[in-house]
Amino acid sequence: MRVEIAGTGLHTFGRHPETSLAQLGATAVRAALEAADVGRGDFQAAYCGTAYGGVASGHRVLGALGLTGGPIVDVEAGCASGAAALQLAAGAIEAGRYERVLVFGVERMPKGMIRSSFFEPWVEEAGLSPAPAYFALRAQRLMRETGLTKQDLAAVVVKNRANGVLNPDAMFRKAVTPEEVLASRVVCDPLHLWMLCSPNDGAAAVVLERGRGRGVEVAAVSLRSHLPGSVLGEATPLSGIPDDDITPPTALAAAEAYEKAGLGPEDLDLVECQDTDAARELLACAEIGLCPVGELPRWVHEGAGLPHGRLPVNTSGGLLSKGEPLGASALGQVVEIVAQLRGEAGPRQVPGASVGLAHTIGRGANASVTILKAPARP
Repeated sequence: MRVEIAGTGLHTFGRHPETSLAQLGATAVRAALEAADVGRGDFQAAYCGTAYGGVASGHRVLGALGLTGGPIVDVEAGCASGAAALQLAAGAIEAGRYERVLVFGVERMPKGMIRSSFFEPWVEEAGLSPAPAYFALRAQRLMRETGLTKQDLAAVVVKNRANGVLNPDAMFRKAVTPEEVLASRVVCDPLHLWMLCSPNDGAAAVVLERGRGRGVEVAAVSLRSHLPGSVLGEATPLSGIPDDDITPPTALAAAEAYEKAGLGPEDLDLVECQDTDAARELLACAEIGLCPVGELPRWVHEGAGLPHGRLPVNTSGGLLSKGEPLGASALGQVVEIVAQLRGEAGPRQVPGASVGLAHTIGRGANASVTILKAPARP
C-alpha cells in the first residue's frame, strides 16, 4: 500500500531558551496539519521521536494543542528517533490499521558535548566519551585509508554553510572560508570546532496518509542496528576489533531501503545525510553507495556533492548549518526533501528532483535510511 506525505511543518532549529519543548513541537505540528488540510480528529494516531524530551513528550506537545485522545507513542532511537517514528507510522498505514497518522520529532538539547546515558559513567570519566574523541578517531582512520585531508574536511563545512545561508530555518546562516574553518580551534585532532555540529533545539513534523497518487511517496524507511565487533562502531566506541569485514549499520539500512523502493544510488537526485562532523558526511556518502570509499578525495575535489554537482548532498545546510536537535533531525531531513521534490525549495532547489534519500545514524547504533519519491507529474 502506498504511503504519502500530505504535509510538513518545522520549528526553526537553533537556541530557543524561552521556548518549551511543547511549544517547539506544537509549532511544527500545527504547520504540518495546516499544510495537509487536516482538522481536529482527522488523524488516528501520533508517533513522537525524541531522545532527551523525557516521559510522554508526545503527549505534552499534543496536549498543548488539545489534540490528545488517540494513541500517542514516543520513540527513542538516538539521532534516528524521528526516522524510527516515521517507520512505525508508515508501517501502521501499510498494514491497514490507520488512514492518516501524525509523526513529529522534538528536542531541547543541553549545551556543549552531547552526553549519553548509553555508556557507563566511567567511559566519560576516563576521557573516552563517544563525542568528539570517537568522531576524531573515525576521521583519522578515514583520512589514513583514503588520502582525505583537513582541507577536504573544511570543504564539506564550506559547502554546508553556504547551503545554510539559503535556509531560513538553519541555525548558522553565514558563509565561511576554508581558512576560517581551519582557524577555528582544534577540538580533537583532526576536527576543528567548525567541523562539528552544534546540539540545539527544534521540531519537525509530517502527516502521513494512505496514498492517492498525489503526494510525495514514502518509498522506503529502513532502520538497522549494528553488527557487533567494530572498534569504531557507534555502539562500541574505542573498544572492539578492527574488522573491516563488518558491514556498518548505514550500509545495512541503505541496502534494505534500496531493495524495498526498487531503486539504487544511481536513481537519487539529492541526499540529506548525517554530518555530525565533516568526516561523517563523507563516510555516509560511501556507506549509502554514492561513492566508493577510496574515491572520496575525488568526490570532494570534483564538487560532486555541491548544489549543482553530480549529486547534491545536504542542500538544507546539514547539521553543520542547522545544528542537531536529535529527535527532530531525521524528520528535518524529510521536510527538506519533500520541499525539493515538490519544487518548493526556493534558492536551494535542485532542478528536476524526483527521488531523495535521508540518512541518520546515532547512538545504539541506530541507522536509518528513508527514500522519498516525487508525486507523478500531471
